[in-house]
Amino acid sequence: MHDPSTCPGCAQPDLAFAPHDHSRCADDVLALAEVQLAQGGQRLTPVRRRTLQILLEAHRAMGAYDVLERLAAEGFGHQPPVAYRALEFLEENGLAHRIRRLNAFTACMHPGELHAPAFLICRICHVVAEAPGAAIGLALGQAAKKVGFSVERATVEALGLCPACSVGESPMQGVA
Repeated sequence: MHDPSTCPGCAQPDLAFAPHDHSRCADDVLALAEVQLAQGGQRLTPVRRRTLQILLEAHRAMGAYDVLERLAAEGFGHQPPVAYRALEFLEENGLAHRIRRLNAFTACMHPGELHAPAFLICRICHVVAEAPGAAIGLALGQAAKKVGFSVERATVEALGLCPACSVGESPMQGVA
């Protein structure tokens, strides 16, 4: 396993859209996932493993039916519960994140780490990067406290353009 600090797309969120050795990145995340599950007495079944591999093939969000289509083509079954159960397991164990805006899932690039990322989502290609969300969570908590509200859970999803899709687009164009 390599040092994740040498993989800019994985270790440094400010460079998440930069070219990097994605196969190494995906292999490392899969290895971390296996260790994390083993420590908790769980394992990646063949369908869970393949689902995570599918999500890891690119830093983009995929809908459950897209995952199901891939699983079915590889002989894992064609009923929706096949994909939904695997995705639910991955999400519950911190190995995948649900991107609500897209009704899709993306692999967690930092399994086993306690974190609350802000998701940077390209509105054109659906590439998703995890950015540190601690400062955002702190600011949200402080704003909520001022009005007597206690935040129990928050998901930050920012929609915009990745560097590859931003050619010819102006900043904030198309943001609703």
